[in-house]
Amino acid sequence: MKTSHRPASGSCPSRRGTLQKLTAVILTISLVSSSSSGLSTATADEPPQNLQIYVLMGQSNMAGRGELQKTREPLQPRIQMLTKEERWVPASEPLHFDKSIAAAGLGASFAVRMAESDPQAVIGLVPCAVGGTPLSRWQKGEDLYEQALKRIRTAQKNGTVRGILWHQGENDSLDLQKAESYARRLAKMVDDLRTDLNDADVPFVAGTLGDFLSNDAGGKPYHWKTVNAQLQLLPGLSARTAIVDAGGLKAKSDGVHFDTPSLRTLGERYADAIQQLQKSTAQK
Repeated sequence: MKTSHRPASGSCPSRRGTLQKLTAVILTISLVSSSSSGLSTATADEPPQNLQIYVLMGQSNMAGRGELQKTREPLQPRIQMLTKEERWVPASEPLHFDKSIAAAGLGASFAVRMAESDPQAVIGLVPCAVGGTPLSRWQKGEDLYEQALKRIRTAQKNGTVRGILWHQGENDSLDLQKAESYARRLAKMVDDLRTDLNDADVPFVAGTLGDFLSNDAGGKPYHWKTVNAQLQLLPGLSARTAIVDAGGLKAKSDGVHFDTPSLRTLGERYADAIQQLQKSTAQK
């Protein structure tokens, strides 16, 4: 006759109860950890949510031509970037894709500083800059303006635009008439962007051209000082704008593009300026 071997009454339910409690604890720890880091609980295949979005616009000194690190590592766990294909991925340099020579830029140090200043923030960078381009192509209705607007609207599905960064003017320095009308034309672009984004308060920060630039370009006058003087007029033409001074920073051997250490410093100056504008807007 076979003997039945059954566990003592209540032993199986007790073990199941213990396992259920353990599972609940592990899940709670996981959620708390995710929340405390400021990151979305979405999976790797899902886009991040509640991003603080910053748009990078202009020409090559915004796109970045500094020397890259040998290894391409993410900038910081709480910094994302919108790729050329309009997908959110962890940000790493080069942020831009305008040309094959795109490299280290000011956007990286800007984003790191912004993330460090707010431990709960998840930063979303929207690279739009294209090297060698004039301001005219960034006017409403022109190709680069419309491309940037499309990318910004895509980004807005996952967050809020908290600021626009601009560095451009080297191209317009080649023509005196364009240089002398720079502030008025840039202010119009800023106003159009704010109207199209339905946000009259979004901060806009532009940087001056490097004071290492030559006064001569291929035997012709180079009016970069005029463009810099025009940039200083922008806050008087358009509210909630600021100008970052690039004075004292250094160029690469080409004499046109900021070197990597200078780009890091410039990015931090942009962050400081954006934060000041954000504070003043919040106090309205």
